[in-house]
Amino acid sequence: MTPAINLLKKNKIKFDIHKYDHDPANTDFGKEAVEKLNLDSNRVFKTLLTQLTPKELVVCVIPVSKMLSLKDVASTFSVKKAQMANKDEAQKVTGYLLGGISPLGQKKRLKTVIEKSAFDFETIYISGGKRGLDIELNPNDLKKLLSAKSEKISI
Repeated sequence: MTPAINLLKKNKIKFDIHKYDHDPANTDFGKEAVEKLNLDSNRVFKTLLTQLTPKELVVCVIPVSKMLSLKDVASTFSVKKAQMANKDEAQKVTGYLLGGISPLGQKKRLKTVIEKSAFDFETIYISGGKRGLDIELNPNDLKKLLSAKSEKISI
């Protein structure tokens, strides 16, 4: 089990696991999950890390079908600007490999914002903590567990 799944079990959150064979040549991890699990790309969410200051990273959870708005992220956290975190730093801070970064069970708990469109669905899909593993859960459970904000952060 991954730290993400262990955290859900520990907190008695209802979830389902969806596995697929990850193609090591594929680096578009979210799109691969959508295609291999035959899902709506608006219901599958990717986990992105952004940097607000040299010392502060935040987690952004947005649909695979969208792009992150760094301007909206900066506004959400009341800073002048946000930028994408360095991929090596993202892996180090979360304890997960790129393409398998889950918003749950990270080594260090970071502030998190979930795209508000997640709440249009009864369940959404997020990374389960490794490539080829997605977790289906209620977005309200995810928000509560992470003490996350819910804002429009994608375009």
